[in-house]
Amino acid sequence: MSRLFDPDFPPDERADASFMAAAIAYGRRGLGTTAPNPAVGCVIVRDGVIIARGATQPGGRPHAETEAIREAGERARGATLYVSLEPCSHHGVTPPCAEAIVAAGLARVVSAIEDPDRRVAGRGHAKLVEAGIGLRVGVGAREARRLTLGHILRVTEGRPMVTLKLAETADGYAAGGEHDPRLMITGLAANGRVQVMRAMHDAIMIGAGTALADDPLLTVRAPGMEARRPLRVVLDTHLRLPTRSRLAVTARDRRTFVLTGPTAPEGARLALEALGVEVEQVALDPAGHIDLAEALRALGKRGITRVFSEGGPTVAGALIARGLADEVVTFTSPRPLAREGVVALSRAARDMLADKARYRPLAEGFSGLDRYQRYERTI
Repeated sequence: MSRLFDPDFPPDERADASFMAAAIAYGRRGLGTTAPNPAVGCVIVRDGVIIARGATQPGGRPHAETEAIREAGERARGATLYVSLEPCSHHGVTPPCAEAIVAAGLARVVSAIEDPDRRVAGRGHAKLVEAGIGLRVGVGAREARRLTLGHILRVTEGRPMVTLKLAETADGYAAGGEHDPRLMITGLAANGRVQVMRAMHDAIMIGAGTALADDPLLTVRAPGMEARRPLRVVLDTHLRLPTRSRLAVTARDRRTFVLTGPTAPEGARLALEALGVEVEQVALDPAGHIDLAEALRALGKRGITRVFSEGGPTVAGALIARGLADEVVTFTSPRPLAREGVVALSRAARDMLADKARYRPLAEGFSGLDRYQRYERTI
């Protein structure tokens, strides 16, 4: 439920919802480019018309509010500002956005959610109220939280949000048999959609099994997005990533980060680091695999807010079981494998995904002939 702080500005529910949706949509353009800061969207409205807009710029600054205020100029005075996250109140590399809003003479601010960052945490909203600016909080909160989830989890739990992507055949397999060639499951439309999803994340993560089986590059190949270069992450308990792998030999050009166990061979670490691969040891879980929560916290410390997991069934099942897959997107081909292969998800993982106490469906449709389904973790 939204909160209204100034009765002199009675809200138009429909207009506020519409303009906030525009601010959130504009903020989405920054996903994958603004870490360690959140991707925030902002619009300034006068007389029912958007006169300026702003989004967090690549690298995390300038912030969305200052970009919109700069574009609006003197027209901002007396107008309404819509923003997907509470304006910052602390002095960092740039002055606080709350102060910029007050200085610009805006009459009203509609803010989707409070920022849980302890440096802000309601102080930005309080500055606006103290300055006599009408404030409404909570419009578009659900979508804004989804947009900002990576930032929220990083400041509250020390980890980025995780989007888990799975591709499977019609009969539920992620790959063929042990000696089969690599299985091309989805078509061009779904593959293109995956490239865009990669671009909207700060890092792409796989397990060692996927790295060994597929020798992927983990790059963004969508037209017009070639400049997007997410961190490439490999979960590799025993440091088996070959020095001749495409990830290793291109590490000086595209950052590659390997998370390994405490008993990994020192020689393997030195050989990979000589090629420019960054290697860090993390704790193992009781099964002897990389502890996923520890791995994600290591990424959070590096400023990563959004991770796109394209690991195999083992990593996928573990992320779901531990409640670390915040969004799950499955692509299902209309074609069956029609023989024994590698099961995409265990029965236990599928049951968890179908359990509405754990996950709820968000969307479904088709990318070409491939059906996609999207879920979010129930919070």
